[in-house]
Amino acid sequence: MTDARLLSDDEAAFIAAARSNDAAQFAIITERYRRELQVHCYRMLANYEDAQDMTQETFLRAWNKQESFKGHAALRTWLYRIATNACLDFLEKRNARTPVPAELPGTDSEVHYLQPYPDRMLPEDPQESVVARETIELAFIVAVQHLPPRQRAVLILRDVLGWPASKAADALELTVASVTSALQRARVTMRERLPDRRLDWRSPATHELSDDERGVVKSYMDAHERNDLDGLMALLRDDLRFAMLPEPGTLIVTAKDAVDGWVSGGLFQRGHDDWRCIAATVNRMPAAALYLRTPDDPEYRLFTIAVLHIVEGKVAELTGFDATDKPWLGLPPTL
Repeated sequence: MTDARLLSDDEAAFIAAARSNDAAQFAIITERYRRELQVHCYRMLANYEDAQDMTQETFLRAWNKQESFKGHAALRTWLYRIATNACLDFLEKRNARTPVPAELPGTDSEVHYLQPYPDRMLPEDPQESVVARETIELAFIVAVQHLPPRQRAVLILRDVLGWPASKAADALELTVASVTSALQRARVTMRERLPDRRLDWRSPATHELSDDERGVVKSYMDAHERNDLDGLMALLRDDLRFAMLPEPGTLIVTAKDAVDGWVSGGLFQRGHDDWRCIAATVNRMPAAALYLRTPDDPEYRLFTIAVLHIVEGKVAELTGFDATDKPWLGLPPTL
């Protein structure tokens, strides 16, 4: 028993492992938190591979600091504190990890380092406060990137994880007043970035795709496989927002310009007109994995993954990601 709380079985075992320097037991206990900590790091960094690295860095720091865990706070809280500060240290050293102005006038900025998050790597029994759909979707992840790092951390700890101000202040070594001020500023920015989205991220939200979303994905894949440009256009909102990452300067804000750009870039032309698609989900969003077979190749090879934000039966945002050499997406490399 600590001064204020009873230890859980995990916490008692963790303290015992620390005292005996038992690396195997330490790994077993901390591994249970890997997926949720990785989601936390992803929200901070918007990049799956960086989130993997910072989660591993969290466990390394926890091992090196294991004797400092006394059970006064929950083990989960202690690990989140370490993970948050590992991400802040990473961001302090990486000036490239900020949005950059878009080349197209009036379209604000692009997040070139954004990567999709595979749903299969989300916690198997997620708590709403950890991976509610709105807090893992691309729009939220991008919006968070426009916050300064400490505001970003405050918003995630307070409004996503639901930590009280005193707990967040302790984790970030700030005063409660500083945390409250940072949260107010962060909320203003998020309202500006997500004017049409629900902003109460701590309340329950569905994780399942709607029948409408599934239907649009199927139609999108059918049109793609048939090289049906008119069919594709019919699925896109006129004010479509399209980006192809990690390529800079690909942000487009009309459906016609997007389709014209695909064609002028060679898509649906000879050599880039033999497609197969499979439905997928990333970031709890509908997606289509696109496979291309080039002349003289017997197999369809994974080309891109198109992540769709669907509003009232049409694609409002389409974010394409280079899917080659990314086994962590969990997609078959060939069909």
